[in-house]
Amino acid sequence: MLHRSGSGIVHELGCDKHGILKTLAYFDIFHYPLTAAEIMQFMDRTVDQEALLQRLSQLRVEKKIFQYHGFYSLQNNPLLAHRRRQGNQTAEKLLVKALKIGRFLYQFPFVRAIGVSGSLSKNYADEKADIDFFIITKANRVWIARTLMHLYKKFTFLTGKQHFHCMNYYIDEKAFLLEEQTIFTAIELKTLLPVSGQQTMELFFETNKWANAWLPSCPYRRQERKDPGSSWLKKIGEWLLNGRPGNYAENYLLGLTQQRWKRKEEKGKRNKKGQPMGLITGKHFARSNPGAFREKVLALYEQKLEGLTNPQ
Repeated sequence: MLHRSGSGIVHELGCDKHGILKTLAYFDIFHYPLTAAEIMQFMDRTVDQEALLQRLSQLRVEKKIFQYHGFYSLQNNPLLAHRRRQGNQTAEKLLVKALKIGRFLYQFPFVRAIGVSGSLSKNYADEKADIDFFIITKANRVWIARTLMHLYKKFTFLTGKQHFHCMNYYIDEKAFLLEEQTIFTAIELKTLLPVSGQQTMELFFETNKWANAWLPSCPYRRQERKDPGSSWLKKIGEWLLNGRPGNYAENYLLGLTQQRWKRKEEKGKRNKKGQPMGLITGKHFARSNPGAFREKVLALYEQKLEGLTNPQ
């Protein structure tokens, strides 16, 4: 039985097996099994819990999915559950550090919001995990903010802490609406963990309500701690780089960064993980895309969906 809300989202009181398999297929790309509650959360429709549990049981009997220690997967591999539990424990410890670093980064000039992204925002980390950050800046100041923050990051290489400061995605207040509206982006949005800049982050989430059509049962996360006051560094930096001087610096730094990254890509430079380096840039955003990661994930997902539809 289908129900359609005023937002256009389809709500299904039952639960189809294919929807479960699709959800597990996406996370199978990352070898990450899910609990029943997580399957419900990441499905593309609202489902009844009792119906979901019945379908999960049927799929297990049919050997289309497997369950170990409360985690469901397309793979008959108990080690995945063990890997996940270890990763969750590591993430719990690393998140404490991530929140502390995020609150510090929030004090840089023109930064309006900070969130933890990547695998850590999904409560997973291994021994080589990075801490990824999503940053929102004041309108027309994304390149000044990014440059100042990356100058600071250079000092973290001296202490070997650079992997705790992966500032991968910047947007400014004019680029709230994300153009790439895919399952990948929807999951990244819904799992983004706000650190500081509550009002700005909530406006960002409100602007990207399109993700509710992909994940109607997955709420946006909310900031837990009150925002700190602005530091003297933030206040002085914004005062000095306001108006025409800031406008000139912003345009100059955009052009300079684009030239530098073009040379890196032409030389085939790779990051510490061996992936080709890539940065997608625009007037109001900067997004790291090593080895065309997003495109590869979406391509793998399409392959898995094809496998579900036409099994060998």
